[in-house]
Order: sequence, then structure tokens, then C-alpha cells
Amino acid sequence: MSEPEGPSAGPVKAQDRIETLDFVRGIAVMGILIANIIAFGQPFSAYLYPAAWLGEYGDPDGWLWIAQFVAIDGKMRVIFTLLFGAGLYLFMERAWARGQTRWLQAWRLFILLAIGLFHFFFLWQGDILALYGMCGLAALPLLKLSVKRMMGIGVTAYVVGALFLGAVMGPLGFVADMPTNGEAGMEEFQSSLATGKTQALEQDAALTELKLEGSYAEIVAHKLSENTFDPFINAWLIVFECIPMMLIGMALYRLGFFSGGVSQSDLKKWGWIAVAIGGLGSLAIGLYVQASGFSYYSTLSAFFGLSPFPRAATALGLAALLVAYSQGWSGWLSTRIRAAGRAAFTNYLGTSVVMVFVMHGWALGLFGQLSRPELYIVVLLCWALMLAWSKPWLDRFRYGPLEWLWRCLTYRQRFPLRR
Repeated sequence: MSEPEGPSAGPVKAQDRIETLDFVRGIAVMGILIANIIAFGQPFSAYLYPAAWLGEYGDPDGWLWIAQFVAIDGKMRVIFTLLFGAGLYLFMERAWARGQTRWLQAWRLFILLAIGLFHFFFLWQGDILALYGMCGLAALPLLKLSVKRMMGIGVTAYVVGALFLGAVMGPLGFVADMPTNGEAGMEEFQSSLATGKTQALEQDAALTELKLEGSYAEIVAHKLSENTFDPFINAWLIVFECIPMMLIGMALYRLGFFSGGVSQSDLKKWGWIAVAIGGLGSLAIGLYVQASGFSYYSTLSAFFGLSPFPRAATALGLAALLVAYSQGWSGWLSTRIRAAGRAAFTNYLGTSVVMVFVMHGWALGLFGQLSRPELYIVVLLCWALMLAWSKPWLDRFRYGPLEWLWRCLTYRQRFPLRR
């Protein structure tokens, strides 16, 4: 028996809605690379902790770290999660219209989970797709909720998760770096934190050495044996963000956020206000980390404990601004950004393939060789590659390569690819 179709997403035609989603998705997939490039080209710990950097850092006072923390880190992931939620509901609107049910979406998400696990073990341990698959499956039972309840649950869950992470992770930087004054309990706790830091850096160092000197097969074997359950264990740090933001993304889609249901003037006004509030909050956290000397636990608490609220404000504000301004952009650059967004799945995994060959020691061997500014140059080159291939490909073909594969696996039939 088919499920009822959801409410209309807004007053403008479907093609305009999809083009807006594509534009925001294109910006997000390009922005994610700015954050991910650190972990592509350096030890994974260096993403948070500058002291883990190999070679010349190129950011002695940490201002590039702060700028990225304020403008990029976590924000692009949140935007991408909002879009993923919107995409889940868009998919179900079409499925409901054809008399299909959420089982089709569940199968589609199982495929995504499998692709994400492949990505984690065979390409890059920073995968987000497996998490999206798991969180999407968890969100499926909530698809038939009213918009009001969906938004209420999403916001409430995010606030509760942010408060929980703030309580658990937020104090770590202060506690780890504060004087003990001879208190036995405090000394014991700091000792346990120091042990945890050492273990985490040692685990990262083992994989780092393989990326520098090992073969591709050795790297994969190490992740399969030593990081077998990491995609599931590490998910708890982000799951408090992922499911709530998916629900918020679905609700925003249904309210017409991406399709003209909210006026451009309101999107711009509240977008700039949210970006300003979130940016100032993140800046304050970044300055605290800088004052602490970018210690291990201050960076950890900044990313996971202190930043959820300013991160959400900034990401939602940026999403509003991108939606508002994208509707008036129709030049060659915006057209190519939309194409990159239409092929976001391919661009996301394709970036990992490119980085494996550029960075790993068995290939071009740039891992651990580049400073932070030099890694940003790599980002610009990858952006140029994304913008260069996406539009010509989509002019000739209906879908990006991986988008086509995902679609064929979802429906278990071969769709025509060439236009």
C-alpha cells in the first residue's frame, strides 16, 4: 500500500527548487574540501591539533586555524546534512507519487552505507556517507510527521545533543590545562587525559607512517584490522548533529525554504544576523584555543563541546544567504557550481580518489610535505577540476557517474546514462 504524498514544497516550479538545491550543494561540496584537505595531506590529528603537523606548518600564530574554524569547520557539514535531509524528502515525494513506500528509501540508504564503508576502508577514514546512511535510516520512521513536529523534534534533539556534548567535551580543555594545586583527584584525572591523548596520537602515527612509507594494500589492511568498528564507534560524536539536522532540513524543504516559501529579504536579513552571531561565537572559541597555545584538549573541546550552537547558527545563516542570492546568479560560474552540486556524490568521492594518488607515499608522495597555505592551493586546484569536468559531463550525460550507479542500484535496473 502506498504512503501519502507530503505537502508541497513551495510556490515556484520544481526545476527552480532543484537548481537552488544544486547550487547550495555545489558550494557545500567545495567548502567541505577546505576542511578535509588538512586530514588528506597531514595526520588526521592535525585537523584539530596543529602540533601533530609534519614539516613546516606555515601558520605560526594560528590565524589560519581560527579563520577556518570560524568560517568552514563543521559549517559545510551541517549545510550538507540539511541538504541531505531535504533530498531524502524530495526523493520520497517522488516515490509516494509513484505509489512506492519508504522501503525503497531504506534500500537506497543501505547502499549508501555500504558505499560509505568502502570509502572509509579503501580510500579515506574521514568518510561521512556511512554516517548519513545510518542516520537516514534512523530518520525514516519520522517522515510522516507534520512539519511542525518534525521541526520541533529536530531543534529539540539538536539542543539536547549540544548541551550533552558541551557538558562532556566542553570542560576538557580547561581541566587538562589548569594547575592541579596538588589535588590528588585532579592529578589523576589529568593523568588519564594525558594517557588518552598519547594513545590517540600513537594510533594516528601508525596510519601516518603507512601513508608515508607503506603500500596501498598495507594501508587498507591496517584500517580493516585496527579501525574495523571506527565508522560506528566514532559516529556518536556527530550523531547528535546529523539526525536533528536531517529533520530540520526536511522541515525547511517542506516549508519552502529552498523554493521561495521564504522571501529573499527575510532570508538575507536573518541569514546575515545568524552568520554574525555564529561567527562571533566561533571567533571567541578560536581565540580561547589560541590563548591556550592550541593544546590538544582545548582544540578537542572547541570542536566538539563548545561550538555546536555557533556552528548551527553560522551554517543555517549561510544556507539562507546561499538560497537567497543564488536565485539571481546565472553566469558561467554559478552554472558550473550548480553542475558540481548535481554531481556532488561523484565530486565528494572523486576528491578522495585524487587525494590518495596525490598524497600517499606510494603515489606522488605529498603527504606531510605541504604547509597549511600550500594545502589551500591544492584546494583551489581541486575546485578548478570540479568546475571543469562537471558541466561538460552533465551536458552529455543525465547523471554524474556515481549518481547514476546509486540510482541503478536503488531501482535494480540499468538506466540510460547518455542524453
